[in-house]
Amino acid sequence: MKILPNITSLRFFLAIIVVIFHLPEFCSKHNIPFYNLLPIFHKGAEAVNVFFSLSGCLIIRQLHIEKKTTNTISLKKFFLRRVLRIFPLYFLILFFGLLYYNIILPKFGFPFDSNYNLYEGLLLSLFFLPNVFVFLYSPGGIIEVLWSIGVEEQFYLFIAPIIFFLPAKRTILFLLIFTLTFFSIFFYEGTPLFRKFGMYFFYFTSSGLFSILFLKQTFLSIYKAALYVLCFIFIIYFTTNIFINYFSVEAYHFFSMILFSIVISLMTLSPLRLLENKLLIYLGKISYGIYMYHSIVIQLIGLIYLKVFSKFYFDKSIVVVLYNFIVIIVTILISHLSYKYYELYFIKKKKH
Repeated sequence: MKILPNITSLRFFLAIIVVIFHLPEFCSKHNIPFYNLLPIFHKGAEAVNVFFSLSGCLIIRQLHIEKKTTNTISLKKFFLRRVLRIFPLYFLILFFGLLYYNIILPKFGFPFDSNYNLYEGLLLSLFFLPNVFVFLYSPGGIIEVLWSIGVEEQFYLFIAPIIFFLPAKRTILFLLIFTLTFFSIFFYEGTPLFRKFGMYFFYFTSSGLFSILFLKQTFLSIYKAALYVLCFIFIIYFTTNIFINYFSVEAYHFFSMILFSIVISLMTLSPLRLLENKLLIYLGKISYGIYMYHSIVIQLIGLIYLKVFSKFYFDKSIVVVLYNFIVIIVTILISHLSYKYYELYFIKKKKH
């Protein structure tokens, strides 16, 4: 599959936004100095929704092109590729998280109150329902990051067979109808389960819809001009609270859905020099690891601070800067090692 421009680097920035969202969240609960006054420190949920939009754009685009060119889709190959990329790290984090909260933390004198049956938690996680597990029981930050992976897996199980059976010429109409219908159902008070379990499928399908619409590239010069304007709005979205302050919850999600869908789809058409930097592209490649490992690093660095350094009277601002810096650097390092010596082994098998 052709690697689209800009998207890989964007993943890195989104992963870092999630990290700096969780850092002060953890510190505030454990009496560790933190800083979160800037709006970007509160955009973790939005960053995850952009990840959903990215997945929708890439997956639906890929499935649609395959269906249009071959008149079929190899569901076996599709799901095997997803398994090889997602499962190795998913299960590693899941089992480490269960071990950490049930054995490691109590050993260090930090008992964790588990309000769930271990076997039930395992079953929910093994059968693609970590979002249900997380939102029912709050099993701890290391495990809680898996909720979004579960939502992605549920969407893949839904969308691939749909596009397989659907005539290619009907894909756009289906995505439009489904996006608007599911958005309405999601926010309808009589169907709270979709909201409760974070099943934001409309972000996936909206982005997939626009990615197909922009495949023709008929007005490429206009698209390029629009991309710079929309990227500016995208940056304003993440660095201020202008939009969230003036929209209702439903309107905010609808605006976000459209903004993410168009920005991502336009980004796939024309390389941006900043995002095509080799270092950023590599950091984007390991962004899955950054997202999955960061909570472990936050917890372990926090554990070391509480056990050793909290006894010393360091300036709070120094603690904040060092804690954030160390967490980000260690997370990137671990993600690099994981990608090179663990994930890449499975990724290479995707070619076969």
